[in-house]
Amino acid sequence: MAVRACGLIIYRRLQSAPSSKVTDGIEYLLLQTSYGTHHWTPPKGHVDPGEDDLQTAFRETQEEAGLQANQLTLIEGYKKELHYPVRGKPKTVIYWLAEMKDCNTEIKLSEEHQAFQWLKLEDACKYAEYEDMQAMLKEVHQFLSTKE
Repeated sequence: MAVRACGLIIYRRLQSAPSSKVTDGIEYLLLQTSYGTHHWTPPKGHVDPGEDDLQTAFRETQEEAGLQANQLTLIEGYKKELHYPVRGKPKTVIYWLAEMKDCNTEIKLSEEHQAFQWLKLEDACKYAEYEDMQAMLKEVHQFLSTKE
C-alpha cells in the first residue's frame, strides 16, 4: 500500500509586472523542511483517516504555511499525481493548484519548516531538487499561460 499525501502548489501574481506575458509576474511558494536534507517543497502532508484528498491539501497548507482556504482560489482543471519511493516504500503525492487572493498575505511556518521563498519558475526549479517536481512546476506554468 502506497503512502498517500496531498498538497497545494500555491502561486501569486505580482501586480507590478508590466510585461507582455501573463506568467512573467507569477511566483511559487516553496517551504524548506527543518528535517532531513532540508529540501524545498510545496505544502503537503499525509491524509488523515476520514479526510478526502482535497481536505488534506487545504489542512496541510493551513498547518504548514498558515494559509486558510478562504485566502486561496483553487484553480479548476489542474491536478497532478507524483509517484516516488521513500525509504523503499512507494509514495503517492497529489497536488492541486491554488492562487493567493492577496499576494501580500503573510506566510506562517510550522515547526516542520524553517524557511519559505516566493520564487519565479526558473528559481523554483533550482530549489526543487527532484526532477518530477521541476517538471510539475513547468507544467503548471505552461497550464497558467494557456488559461489567460
